[in-house]
Amino acid sequence: MEQGSDNLMIELKNVSKTFNGRLVLDGLDLSVKTGESLVIIGRSGCGKSVTLKHIIGILRPDCGEVRVDGKDITKLNVKELNKMRMNFGMLFQGAALFDSLSVLKNVGFQLFEYSEMTLDEIKRRVAECLSRVGLKGIEDAKPSELSGGMKKRVGLARAICMFPKIILFDEPTTGLDPIMGDVINDLIRHLHDTLKMTSVTVTHDMKSAYKIADRIAMLYDKKIIAVGTPEEIENSDNPIVKQFVTGAAEGPINSTED
Repeated sequence: MEQGSDNLMIELKNVSKTFNGRLVLDGLDLSVKTGESLVIIGRSGCGKSVTLKHIIGILRPDCGEVRVDGKDITKLNVKELNKMRMNFGMLFQGAALFDSLSVLKNVGFQLFEYSEMTLDEIKRRVAECLSRVGLKGIEDAKPSELSGGMKKRVGLARAICMFPKIILFDEPTTGLDPIMGDVINDLIRHLHDTLKMTSVTVTHDMKSAYKIADRIAMLYDKKIIAVGTPEEIENSDNPIVKQFVTGAAEGPINSTED
């Protein structure tokens, strides 16, 4: 049974977006329940990251509503939007660390910029967050000294440093070997369960999707075409969903599509 809107942390209603005359989202509807882990799947270039950017207010839709914690963020001014974003953490596709800053300053970036915490308090918070992602004692290191997997985990520590209500993951396992990818999947699931955050992940990696999702939504042809539990998506009779999750070359999805 679908739960009432009072239980929704994120709701996109009839969201459309065009770039340079190309329609990317067309009347997209999506809801994310408070405290759940939702994964959006779909082919590369289908609009998954664009959807994330609407949720955090980096992009505004041409039409439609984007509601976060009950507020339509499309109607907020810049100051209100910046305040709202303090409720978010985000792990970017390439970790997006500042090369010139230490791990301490990368992880604690928002605390240094926006909080009134003392340096010792920030150091304690950063150490706690690094510990949560399995990294200790690397506060003085620079990103250039870290492996790809370590950079992802530092990015994850930064994403949780403000203890946000909502955390967004953009292709969290891209560029990692299968073993490190699975480590990141386990961390995402563990952090979601222990910190009780609402999370939205975009990926085309079905192993990740099955592992971290409470529900999975498939984005295809500019809209969400199916939503269900991992088991429901894995066993879907929808030919488009079935082709995507099995990775079959033959089917309704044209293998030459963008």
